[in-house]
Amino acid sequence: MLPAVLRPSSRGSLLLSAPAADEEPETGPVLHSSAMNPLDGSASIRDEGAADGGDSQGAWARFSSWLECVCVVTFDLELGQAMETVFPQHARLTEKEKTSICYLSFPDSYSGCLGDTQFSFRFRQSVGRREARDLVYNRNAPMTLQRETAYFFGYVYFRQVKDVSVRRGYFQKSLVLVSRLPYMHLFYSLLQIIAPEFFEKLEPCLETVCNEINQWPESTPGLTLNLPVMGVVLQVRIPSKTDKPGGSPVHQPASETVLPAPMLLPTLHEPDLFRCFQSVLIHLQMLWELTLLGEPLVVMAASPSVCSETVLALISAVSPLKFCCDFRPYFTVHDSEFREYTTRTQAPPNVVLGVTNPFFIKTFQNWPHIIRLGEMKMAGDLPKQLKLKKLSKLKTLDTKPGIYTAYKTFLHKDKILIKRLLKGIQRKRPSEVQSAILRRHLLELTQSFIIPLERYMAGLMPLQRSVTPFKTPPQIRPFSQEEFLSTLDHTGPQLTSLLRGDWMGLYRKFFRSPNFDGWYRQRHREMMEKLESLHLEVICDADLLGWTRDKSEVEIIDLILKLREKLIGARRQQLQIKDGVLQKLESFIDSVVGSLPEDLQTVLH
Repeated sequence: MLPAVLRPSSRGSLLLSAPAADEEPETGPVLHSSAMNPLDGSASIRDEGAADGGDSQGAWARFSSWLECVCVVTFDLELGQAMETVFPQHARLTEKEKTSICYLSFPDSYSGCLGDTQFSFRFRQSVGRREARDLVYNRNAPMTLQRETAYFFGYVYFRQVKDVSVRRGYFQKSLVLVSRLPYMHLFYSLLQIIAPEFFEKLEPCLETVCNEINQWPESTPGLTLNLPVMGVVLQVRIPSKTDKPGGSPVHQPASETVLPAPMLLPTLHEPDLFRCFQSVLIHLQMLWELTLLGEPLVVMAASPSVCSETVLALISAVSPLKFCCDFRPYFTVHDSEFREYTTRTQAPPNVVLGVTNPFFIKTFQNWPHIIRLGEMKMAGDLPKQLKLKKLSKLKTLDTKPGIYTAYKTFLHKDKILIKRLLKGIQRKRPSEVQSAILRRHLLELTQSFIIPLERYMAGLMPLQRSVTPFKTPPQIRPFSQEEFLSTLDHTGPQLTSLLRGDWMGLYRKFFRSPNFDGWYRQRHREMMEKLESLHLEVICDADLLGWTRDKSEVEIIDLILKLREKLIGARRQQLQIKDGVLQKLESFIDSVVGSLPEDLQTVLH
């Protein structure tokens, strides 16, 4: 989580104003608007041929470390939801991206969100791009907090209030922060500061804010940063890959106010888990398994705030494992992937969707797992727990809240945890404390599941002594599912978890999920890079000059070309190598090239 510490200022409270309990205005969303390559493109803020495009992007480099752009979406009586402003002015979004932002930035007409509402969404980039700094950041950040390269996040502050001066009778506008960073808490806090001011002063205020953000230091894992904006200083710590999951929070002076409690966990986000899950506590084990296995899941709620926070809570439930399936905190019928996700000619995709439109109840009748939520309230009494229901009952638009699924869990419920949380509700234990208990439980459960896999994967790595200077590095042994399963009796989750059940069956199904594929690819890539680093270090320690004395020119040139290729690859991948290794190999190459005949030196140079 990225805890934001607000230093005292003359500004008022940053709490959101509660939506007014009033009649529901019509907000019919009518809009009329015209495999990732990591080396494709180098610009984050895209300039379509502007003469000073390069200079503009360089001037906004710090801003683009945090945000792609800031958008203002308004409701036009003729066009519907329309893009009013994009900052910085040189930032370029494709028409498809603008359309996605416009549709996703307004609650649909069924939500009836009066007052101020905050929620988030996620949508595909038209073209996947990656900058060199993305590689540096992602290498040092936890997997769950890495920059997206194929998607954008949108963080929305939507205001809808009565306004007699408007023909429609309502003022409707959204301020949207578009970013590739999953810093939900930071950007929500930022919106709480700038949105109320923006709705009063409009564009001049927004331009000032963008210039202030452009003075921020770059987002760097492991550092605590002070981020000033509009007279307030947001103090955030960017988690690092080396942070311990569930580590101790950073202690701040007593005079500072923390929003919310600073729990430094390397998770994708820090929603209020207890608030999201309090009505499904008795089914928590099932929801954890569904998320772990990447099962198709729909969350239906009354507002985009509830559905988006619940989707992000589900994704967070399997931290520190990265959720490698697609997920959309808020999804509408106008989304460009609507047909892809609702076709009945094939099985539902591995995606978690958050929706509010009752139309989806009929559309998703063939989906295997659907959560229909009621109003999210923090009651002092025991909440009414949602019941499991048969999918055949998901027919009418007035479907009652419940979990519609035929899924049978592999593991037994943790009755002790459920009793502890329910007792906490009776005793009116603060939600923050309940969430901390819940997050600790889910973290330990996920770690119990992942540690045996990590241990087995480490055993596939060749021994360091088998890496020699003049041979290609040895291969990593292939992952054998059956061999892994045979180790569970002695190294399985039952050693660290009190939960009992069919762990082996859970692993077998996990092997068929995108989450396993993503985890395995990441670990295999890290092991390959480690082998390459070890190989370079061994080569550096070898007597290369002695090896060249009795070799032909062809063999020497072949060695030079291979070493150059390794050096280029090491710099491109930014391998973690001992200091001085690359410089020493470069010096060796220069020395050997200098000892060759002049015609060969010319060719090699």
